[in-house]
Amino acid sequence: MGENDGQVPLPDLNSADAPLLADVGYNEEEQTSRVAADLEAVFDVPVQVSAVLGRSKMDVGELLKLGPGAVLELDRRVGEAIDIYVNNRLVARGEVVLVEDKLGVTMTEIIKAERN
Repeated sequence: MGENDGQVPLPDLNSADAPLLADVGYNEEEQTSRVAADLEAVFDVPVQVSAVLGRSKMDVGELLKLGPGAVLELDRRVGEAIDIYVNNRLVARGEVVLVEDKLGVTMTEIIKAERN
């Protein structure tokens, strides 16, 4: 047996007659609408989204002494990423933004959860 026996020759993708990606028939818009249609069943499922700026521990007595204008020291620094939770599960990190006099959150990092 020769060294090329049993091997399938591969096409030369650099040749002029190589198939173009457009010939594959992939339509991104059609694919997107199909994915959206597949997800339509879960559009009405309620979820709880929380953006955590930071945490602080204190006794109830200290908490009751807080009043308007009180400054509460958190465990994060200014400019540090905030945690974004969906149904009490950390899913992303982001930063606080101001949009038309309202606070919002921009996601900067998606956290991949390990499946059990």
